Amino acid sequence: MPPSFVPCAGRRILPRRMALFFDSGWFDARLKALGLSRADMAASLGLGESEVAEIWKDQRELTAGNVRVIAALLGAEPREIATRAGVSTPVPREASSVEDRLARIEAELAEIKALLKAGP
Repeated sequence: MPPSFVPCAGRRILPRRMALFFDSGWFDARLKALGLSRADMAASLGLGESEVAEIWKDQRELTAGNVRVIAALLGAEPREIATRAGVSTPVPREASSVEDRLARIEAELAEIKALLKAGP
């Protein structure tokens, strides 16, 4: 049976399939296009360059948090990053409004505590 097609702006294209393994060529090309390096990726992720090399060799799993950071760095959607990073890569879920509010409250609380410690 032929693969199903997805209509797109009047064209029919094959649906994007999840990569079986980490698509290092795509990631390298995206980094290069942005003038970035794997060292920049490592710094963004808070990892060493050897750990990023493990990701590129598909020897280290990405977390949903890693996917978010890489998406922001490369200017791509998290789903695109997860799709190109291999079958076991989680797609981060969208933060709910409650989670957003909680994050803002925690940031404001930290700011208030810092002001109290600093004194008048």
